[in-house]
Parts: sequence; structure tokens; C-alpha cells
Amino acid sequence: MSNQQHFRYSTGVVVYPVFFLMLIWVVFWLQVRFFPVIKTWGIVPETLIGLRGVVLSPLIHSDIEHIYHNSIPLVVLTMALFYFYRQIAWKVLLYGILLSGLITWAIGRPANHIGASGIIYVLVSFIFFKGILARHYRLVALSLMIIFLYGSMIWYVFPIKEGMSWEGHLGGLITGFVFALVFRKAIAKPERYVWQEPQYNEDDDPFLKHFDENGNFIENLAPENEDEIARLPDGQQLEKEIETSTVPNKEDEEKQIIPKYNYIYKENPKN
Repeated sequence: MSNQQHFRYSTGVVVYPVFFLMLIWVVFWLQVRFFPVIKTWGIVPETLIGLRGVVLSPLIHSDIEHIYHNSIPLVVLTMALFYFYRQIAWKVLLYGILLSGLITWAIGRPANHIGASGIIYVLVSFIFFKGILARHYRLVALSLMIIFLYGSMIWYVFPIKEGMSWEGHLGGLITGFVFALVFRKAIAKPERYVWQEPQYNEDDDPFLKHFDENGNFIENLAPENEDEIARLPDGQQLEKEIETSTVPNKEDEEKQIIPKYNYIYKENPKN
């Protein structure tokens, strides 16, 4: 697939991230206004009822500060995902929520783990490692930008702050790295020119044939075989036929090349 097909803007690049953000804020409004019990529907590790949080926890936040800090990086990263990795964006997003949530459920402390930070770590990890593996200049540049903006987040995969779900962050980091390996082939390839291919032969290059051994440019090349002569334009083919036309010589009956008519004046030559 060409880079134009990979890196192409569509309305989904903006619409999907904004819709996801609006859904999170609507859930938060419902939680604060009508249903405070929503806050308890997060991931509770190693319990059956806690499995519902694998799907619901990215939509649930504890307070306004919590949802505010997650909103901006969530929109920025999902936009980058849908623009640069449009073909696999939904797989990364949906499977990332499930896998990172299951990892949190398996390794987490017995507590209520909520927030979209898990999927944010999935996106940061995936976009960074994917760009490095792709070796495409645009994706590498994106990886470096991600490190510049969110590189400090790496410290929060360790238990350095009380009340923060470092298990969810670690689960997201692992998930993003795994997806970068799993979807390794679904990337834009760096553009390769003909002369970069291993089977390239300079002698067969039609452009290089216009230069002689001293580097001088040759405007018109003589056809090498009959097939090329047959493909010449009508005027050039007529000229070739004139050059190769023959008449019998009375002295030795050998063939001698003579022109049938004069090129410039288009008249038959005088005998």
C-alpha cells in the first residue's frame, strides 16, 4: 500500500476521538449528577464482578481533575492513531482496552481501578515502538514527538504515587509494545527507488543509456533490435526504412544503400 493511502486525512481522524471524549464526559456527568454508583464499576482484580471494569473502567473517573488530565492526551493520541494507522486503529483501540484491562485485573492490587490512563499508555507505547520498528521517517518523527510530550509518563508504571493505578499503566505499556510487534507488517514502508532494488542493473536503465562512457548526454538513441524499430513513431520508422533500402548494383550485383528521395526538398533525386 502506498504512503498516500496510509497517511490520508478523513473525518474519522477528528470525529472518533471527539466522540470518545464526549462519551467519557457524559458518563462522568451521569456519575456526578445521578448515579454515583458508576464510580465503583472499575476493575477489581481477581474477582468475577471486577471483570466488568475491563470494558467500563476507561469511561469512569474519580473527579474533575482526573478526567481533565486524561482528556487532552487521549484526544491527541487517538487522532494520531487514526491518521497514521487508520487500517488498524480500531483493533488497537478496542483490543487495547480489553488486553490492558485483563492485565490490570490479573496483577493489580485489590482496589477499584478506574480511568482512561490505561488506554493512554497503550497508545503511547504502541505509537512509539511502532514508529521505531517501521523505520519510516514520518513514523520515527512521530515516535520522537511522543517521547518529547509524554516521555515522563514512564515513571508512573512504578508504584511511586499512592492512590494511582500503576498496574493499569504497566498493563497499557505492555499491551502497546505487544501490538507494535503483532501489527508489525501493517505499516507504511519507506519508499524505494528502482536503483535501490537488489536486482537493479545499470546497463538496463533506460535513463542511463542516454549517457556515454564520458558522461555526455545522448538525445536520440539508435534502436537496438527490430522490436524497438517496430515501436518507433511513423516519421522515425520511415527514416529507418529509407536508410536501409537497397537497389541492385549493375557492376558487382551487390546491394548498395542509397536514398529513395531527398529529405529536405521531398523531391526525387536527379539522375
